[in-house]
Amino acid sequence: MNPSMLLSSLLFLLASLMLFSVVLELRRRARQVVQRLDGKTPADNRLSQWLQALGSSRVGQQSVSLDNETQTLLNALGWRTARKRAIFAACQVGVPVLALALSALVQGLFFPQVANPWIVPAFALGIGYLLPKRLLAAAAHQRQKKLAIEISTFIPLLRILFESGMAVEQSLRVLSNEGKQLLPILTHELRLVLTRVDSGLELAEELNVASRLLAVDEFTDTCVILQQLIHQGGGAMKSLLALKLLLDDRRLTRLQEYISKMSAKMSVVMMLFLFPALLIVLAGPGLTALARAFAS
Repeated sequence: MNPSMLLSSLLFLLASLMLFSVVLELRRRARQVVQRLDGKTPADNRLSQWLQALGSSRVGQQSVSLDNETQTLLNALGWRTARKRAIFAACQVGVPVLALALSALVQGLFFPQVANPWIVPAFALGIGYLLPKRLLAAAAHQRQKKLAIEISTFIPLLRILFESGMAVEQSLRVLSNEGKQLLPILTHELRLVLTRVDSGLELAEELNVASRLLAVDEFTDTCVILQQLIHQGGGAMKSLLALKLLLDDRRLTRLQEYISKMSAKMSVVMMLFLFPALLIVLAGPGLTALARAFAS
């Protein structure tokens, strides 16, 4: 890649960025006008507004809507509002473009004489496209694990409230208001469910929808028992106790599996680091004596 082509590509990239910034600025001003007409205060973070504008564009929405797994991961992570989905869509579009531009710039400046100049930008484009989704999957999996751990604490608290004479909705409201420090993720989801219930929807159906969105087996089983308690009015206390014992058994099994894997990993570490040192200590004097005997 000669310097003239590199300079022209950089000028084209700079012009494209300037044009894109002008378009985003116009959209931002239009959005601020709409927010003022609605009586809302516009946000002051310009970067967040640019990301939201990029994610709300047709390209950003198509990059998210074409993949069903991305929708499932966003629901599991709790990103269900249009703003958060637009921010992820902006990252899904912007990270590959940024990786492509950086790789082309670095290659043009430091490695201008490569035989195939398109290989590195192609790899950078692919990695930039896959990286946001992989990070999203890791964050969603981590949130699901935390929610599964919180269920083990949620069920005894729920049984205590039921034994005190509260109904299902009253118990969920008490936990959503008083358990923010103890159950941060679960109380957030319960507040969303109760908000939709306050708007006139049915509690059992909203619990079913929340269990499908979160895709956590422990929460799904709990919602099934709560739906049974809502429809039948009783007889679910033994089911909650059985579910608590089942979750404890699952957790114990996972811990035993983790410990067994950890022992195998520690065996490998011992073989790599401890065994050579032990061999030197035990066999070192004998090898030294043999070397002196052969030398004499």
